Amino acid sequence: MAENTFEINDRVPAGRTPAERIPTVVVDGVDIVYRVNGTGAGKGSATAALNRMLRRKQAEKAAGVRKVHAVKNVSFVAYKGEAIGLIGTNGSGKSTLLKAIAGLLPVENGRIFTDGQPSLLGVNAALMNDLTGERNVYLGGLAMGMSREQVKDRYQDIVDFSGINEKGDFITLPMRTYSSGMAARLRFSIAAAKDHDVLLIDEALATGDAAFRIRSEERIRALREQAGTVFLVSHSAKSIRDTCDRVLWLERGELRMDGPTEEVMEQYEAFTGDKGNKPKPKAKPKPKPTTAVPA
Repeated sequence: MAENTFEINDRVPAGRTPAERIPTVVVDGVDIVYRVNGTGAGKGSATAALNRMLRRKQAEKAAGVRKVHAVKNVSFVAYKGEAIGLIGTNGSGKSTLLKAIAGLLPVENGRIFTDGQPSLLGVNAALMNDLTGERNVYLGGLAMGMSREQVKDRYQDIVDFSGINEKGDFITLPMRTYSSGMAARLRFSIAAAKDHDVLLIDEALATGDAAFRIRSEERIRALREQAGTVFLVSHSAKSIRDTCDRVLWLERGELRMDGPTEEVMEQYEAFTGDKGNKPKPKAKPKPKPTTAVPA
């Protein structure tokens, strides 16, 4: 990737010199459009499906297809060692953008370049519900490119990190018996066991207790120190502030602001009217009373 082609963000990640700025993700003028079938005649027939493939625009108009412009002309560059938060109100395009970076959604216009294989971790990431947690740890690790020996070596750390067995031997039970929070914690623990070039996290830190969130935030910081890049989608202002040094604010599919975490969060909270999660300034110590010395 030619770094000097893009002049979108010239900030240097914390602890790095300009010579060490290595782009990991370049998003250049990206549009993402969903097409929703309308109520046109014959929309469910094989003939209509063939027509949509052969004469897309005419068929879409006839079938009443509605276009939803989820991401609009978004551009930015991410660098190694950065943890980047994605914020925005519901329906602003955050999860859609992550899926496109991971290669799971096509772009309508623009280009996305990545250095290394992005790994998308979401709370809806599917594991095998009929298999035990133990089997899913191995399957998940193998799916991420780890060897069986690597999974075996890290197995106990994954289980301990997830906290699955804190209230019983749940790791040997089928995942269908897990609560949604337990399943989400196990997914994150499996993904966090591997060092990623680019790790995309979609609301995974919204589950679990305070102790698990602290462990997760510490792991994200460790991934950054190992020269990885982390993207975090979250509605938790505290998680964003504690984890990320840069924030992208998407609103109605457009990149409204890109900058240091506190600067962007202050503008976003002013926009939404939600200032409840803003960290309180530390109270200044009260001056010690002075004792008057008699003349």
